[in-house]
Amino acid sequence: MAAHSNPTVRRRRLGAELRRLRLARGLKSTEVAERLMVSQPKISHLENGRRTASPSDVRDLCALYGVTDPQVIDSLVLMAEESGQPGWWHAYGDVPQSVYIALETEAASLHTYEPMTIPALLQTPAYACAVIEETIPLPATEEAGARLKVRLRRQHRIYDLARPLRLWVVLDESVLHRVVGSADVMREQLEHLNALAAEPHLTVQVLPYEAGAHPGLSGQFSILRFADSSSTAPVVYLERFTSDLYVEKPSDVRHYSVLYDHLQAQALSPDSSRDIITDVTKRYIDAANHPEGGNGR
Repeated sequence: MAAHSNPTVRRRRLGAELRRLRLARGLKSTEVAERLMVSQPKISHLENGRRTASPSDVRDLCALYGVTDPQVIDSLVLMAEESGQPGWWHAYGDVPQSVYIALETEAASLHTYEPMTIPALLQTPAYACAVIEETIPLPATEEAGARLKVRLRRQHRIYDLARPLRLWVVLDESVLHRVVGSADVMREQLEHLNALAAEPHLTVQVLPYEAGAHPGLSGQFSILRFADSSSTAPVVYLERFTSDLYVEKPSDVRHYSVLYDHLQAQALSPDSSRDIITDVTKRYIDAANHPEGGNGR
């Protein structure tokens, strides 16, 4: 999906430009709010992309910031109009993680650490279905179906030859041994994982049990970076059960980037990771052929 049709990313870019114009004018957000007779949180939310700016908001801010070039004003107004358009995921109803999906759709690269499950972008339909059904308390059939469709639609990014997502994945070894669905589902999933790991734009590493304590013990996180880094800063995403967390402060993003570097250094190489995934896959094949013999460990 092109950047101009991604409302969340467009909103963030507009907010970054409005912030730049305010700072160039030497104004604090509290001063802007006072002069426009609006709340200070509104100005902050407009600038960080958490709130959609209306064309009239943009014109008022441009007037306050002394912007007179009609082309600049028109381009900002167009951003505001496009940021209010729905993304492709809205066709599936009120889906969770809509902000993250918008960022993921536009990201140029993604570094993710997963201690519990295979990342959503690399899940097979059967594995994804099992994760959704087993992690949502009493899901309605329609809700589970919509979530599955959205999850599989998100995977288009890694198959987009014109604009493939550069994806780095570090998996805790426990992910390979946690039986999601069944031994046969796991066998299919790990075979799929190894096949994808052979693609040049995908890198999968396994963090072995032998690594002991490591920086990822605090939980899952992902770092999203964008092609237009001048207007769309990197974002760290922390998935939580009820409300997700987005970390954007540059120093915090750098902190998570260092954490990820350490995880990659402690993880097995991509080749060794494929070997361990293959070994565990064989155990699931044995477990499927001899169900009385165990669960694939």
